[in-house]
Parts: sequence; C-alpha cells; structure tokens
Amino acid sequence: MLRTLCRTGGAVLKNSQLTVPRLWVTPAQQRWASRLPMNTVVLFVPQQEAWVVERMGRFHRILEPGLNLLIPILDRIRYVQSLKEIVIDVPEQSAVSLDNVTLQIDGVLYLRILDPFKASYGVEDPEYAVTQLAQTTMRSELGKLTLDKVFRERESLNSNIVHSINQASDEWGIRCLRYEIKDIQVPPRIKESMQMQVEAERRKRATVLESEGTREASINVAEGRKQAQILASEGEKAEQINKATGEAQAVLAIAEAKSKAIRLLAEALAEQNGNAAASLSVAEQYVSAFSNLAKESNTVLLPSNTGDVSGMVTQAMTIYRTLSKPRLQVGSIKAETEEPSEDTPTHSTPSQ
Repeated sequence: MLRTLCRTGGAVLKNSQLTVPRLWVTPAQQRWASRLPMNTVVLFVPQQEAWVVERMGRFHRILEPGLNLLIPILDRIRYVQSLKEIVIDVPEQSAVSLDNVTLQIDGVLYLRILDPFKASYGVEDPEYAVTQLAQTTMRSELGKLTLDKVFRERESLNSNIVHSINQASDEWGIRCLRYEIKDIQVPPRIKESMQMQVEAERRKRATVLESEGTREASINVAEGRKQAQILASEGEKAEQINKATGEAQAVLAIAEAKSKAIRLLAEALAEQNGNAAASLSVAEQYVSAFSNLAKESNTVLLPSNTGDVSGMVTQAMTIYRTLSKPRLQVGSIKAETEEPSEDTPTHSTPSQ
C-alpha cells in the first residue's frame, strides 16, 4: 500500500488508517509532505534542492546535490527546500491611500531561499509568512501615497515593499528579489473623475498648443511685415540716392554744356562781325518773347516802345558793350604791365 509522510509529529501514517484535518495542513505543507522522500540508505539529491536531515529528531545535516548515504531508522529527511526562484501570487486586497481612496490591489512576489536551515526552522511556513508580510507592507506603503502618486511611482512603491520584506525575512533565510504590482482597481466614481481629469488635461494641452500656434503665427506675420517695411525703406532710400545722384549729374552736365556754350559764344563774339551776329540773336529773342505775351496770363505789361525793335536791339547791344569794356580795359592794363618787363633787358646804358 502507498505510504505518505505527513507533518503530524513526524509519524508515518497510512492513507487508509488516518485522515489529516485540513485545518492543520496548509497548501505549502501538503506540497512539502508529498515531496518528502523515504530513507533508502542511498539517495540522489537533485540539483538546486536542499534536503534537511534529522537524526533521532535533531538536525543533523543538509544533503548536497548528488550521491548521499543515510542510516536507516536513525536518519530522516525532514524538509526539502527548493533553491530556485519562487513566484508567489499575492492575493487581491483592499488598501486606503493617503487621500482616503480605497484601492483593490494585487501583486506578484519573487523570492529565493538562501539558507535552508533558517527556512526550515526559523518559520513554520515561509511562503505563507512572506505573503502575509507582503500584503501588510503593501497596505502600509500605499497609505503613505496619494492616488496620483500610486500610479506615477509604482517602481518606487515596489522597491520600498521589497526593502521592507527583506528586513523581516533575513531571519527566515529568504531573500525577496522583486515585487510587482499586477493590477490596481479604483472605485467607479473615482475612475470617472480620473477620466474627466484626463480629458480636461488634454483639452487644456490642446488649447495651450493652439494658443502657442496662434502666437507663433502672429510673430511670423509681424516679422514679415517688419522685414517688408525695412526692405521697402531701403529700396526708397536707394531710389532717392540714385535720383539725387542723377539730378547732380544732370546739373553738372547742364553746367558743363552752358560753360561750353558760353565759351563758344565768347569765341564767336571775338571774331569779325561778332557784334552783328549778337544783334541778330538779340532781335530774334525779342521777337520770340513778344510772340509769347498774353499766353500764360491775361495781365500783360508792355514797354512804351514795343514796336521799336531796332531801339530794343540797340539798347541790348549798348548794355553788352558796357559790360565788355571793363574786361577790355583789364586786358589792356595787363598788356601794358607786361611790355616793360619784356623790353627791360634790351635797354643798355651808353659807355663813357
């Protein structure tokens, strides 16, 4: 008949003779009891397992992986500890945040047995103890945070829970490696308010982005207008400079033309019959000016001798001769002053 070892005072009981009450045996104890091997003198311990051996009810040694020899009746395998990483599902529980919001939260715990002796004799059920410790620590840490920080600082929350568990589990020979929160459930009303808050935040961001876009567009338009005005003013400035330069060059050209005309006129007057030509020019200008009278205005001032063209020409020539006499006198004076200076070397005193 199949025999099973149960943790009830260390006795070996038959399934047909005794039924162990469920209140005395936890799921972890049932798992351990079903895996306890019998002492067959020669035992082979699997890798990543530690078998705790008691001799006459007292701890004797821990069997290492590989071949091991035991004494029948005296030696007994009391505990089998797995040295692999163990994953424990932490049941869902209620917790109250700092802002008095009730949360339903569960998680996953990753741990490893470092000392099989402490894990066997330091605590009755190490997995159950660590699970309860994780639940109490999680409630304590959630009570320190508000609802918004619970979602934003999950990594910090997980690390704080791991640190708190390791402080208590050192005496049990267990090391907590990680703790991960699987799911956080909030009340329906709180969820609706959070959704409204998210929508409001998104609308706010959209409004801010739209206003920033309008602002950038206005700035760009203003910059464009500014550049256009600057370019227009520079163009106007260049146009005025070019116009002034053109006018100056035109004035110079007109002055040079007038000077050339005056020189040509002076040369013509100095020639033979120049006075007659000047008289003819004055007469032509007089006739031309008289023909333009009364074209621009109804009021006309006429001289008393309008019909006396010869008298007007004679008067104009008299004015011309009067203005030309000083220049002729100046020329003659210069000639007289220059002649003695030229004849001086030719005079000689008679010799005695």
